[in-house]
Amino acid sequence: MPFQSQKEKLILSVEGKEELETIVRSRTERMHRIERAKILLGYAGGASVSEIARKLGTNRPKVERCLNKALQLGVAAALRDLPGRGKKPTITREAKAWLVSLACRKAKELGYAQELWTTRLLAQHVRQHCRQAGHPTLEKISPGTVSKILAEQALQPHKVRYYVEKRDPQFEQKMAQVLYVYKQVQMLRKKGEQTTEGVAIVSYDEKPGIQAVENAGGELPPVPGIYPSWTRDYEYVRHGTLSLLAGIDLLTGHVHALVAERHRSREFIQFLQRVDDYYPPPTKIRMILDNHSTHLSKETRVYLASLPNRFDFIFTPKHGSWLNLVESFFAKMAKTFLRGMRVSSKEELRSRIEQYLEEINDTPVIFRWKYKLDTLSLT
Repeated sequence: MPFQSQKEKLILSVEGKEELETIVRSRTERMHRIERAKILLGYAGGASVSEIARKLGTNRPKVERCLNKALQLGVAAALRDLPGRGKKPTITREAKAWLVSLACRKAKELGYAQELWTTRLLAQHVRQHCRQAGHPTLEKISPGTVSKILAEQALQPHKVRYYVEKRDPQFEQKMAQVLYVYKQVQMLRKKGEQTTEGVAIVSYDEKPGIQAVENAGGELPPVPGIYPSWTRDYEYVRHGTLSLLAGIDLLTGHVHALVAERHRSREFIQFLQRVDDYYPPPTKIRMILDNHSTHLSKETRVYLASLPNRFDFIFTPKHGSWLNLVESFFAKMAKTFLRGMRVSSKEELRSRIEQYLEEINDTPVIFRWKYKLDTLSLT
């Protein structure tokens, strides 16, 4: 008479069976979950405990434990370890708190040459000073355990994040002035107008340090099926830099530009002269720009005094040049036109920048500001 198992049958629902089959097919699941899913599927399919153990290369007690959990607590409980398993932690909460407090200080404050901690250096410091601090459970701590303790507190003391401090006491008021202009532009666009009672609106800034870089060797073109991209020698030759002074008409998208060796007051005045020539009088030219010294210099003020009521400067707050919409144009230019550019001289770089600007003005792009614009009141 064949052996009849006295163990209760395991009945799986359609959803439960599909979930176990998904776990078995997974390439990212943990191995112990995959093994337990196979045990449950095999037993539910009619296989005996011995057959399952032999097929999976394991032992009967292991299979029995998994099946008993499934029959007593359910399939979901059988796939995971029950609480209370494993070695009890030996590092006390106080010791962890002390280690975290060290991580919140700089390494240089504790006598090291390094500015910031690495997990290896922090583990070394903890091992050397833990007994003196009253935490002997940390005497054999490893860098990996340090990482786990820091991860529990979401700490990354080896990293630095940057922010821009609002050092302008009138930041909010100046930002509101800039946003007010953007709101006017938005309203004019809805009406289909390109000027407002003889006022042109220009967003202006400089992009200095555009490098004229030449390849030291030749370039290899892409070859279908062999080389997917251009290939060039990593060495290059520098020919100097140029500055781009640019302003975007926020209503038409037209780019006013001047490519120059430098961006001093005289170059800024040359740019203003170009803008002055472009708009017929008595159009008032309203310009959004930052607090660069050339925009406030004596030479600039003398030039502006020679054209009374022609220009109206609206300055962004200090450390608030991100409010200037022309920065979006510069970002697009850097990611497309300037990316990977190689030229043989500064003259070639100048001519290609000017050609690029001509192409932009042939099909101008209107940049739109959205941040906080819907919350701005014009009353």
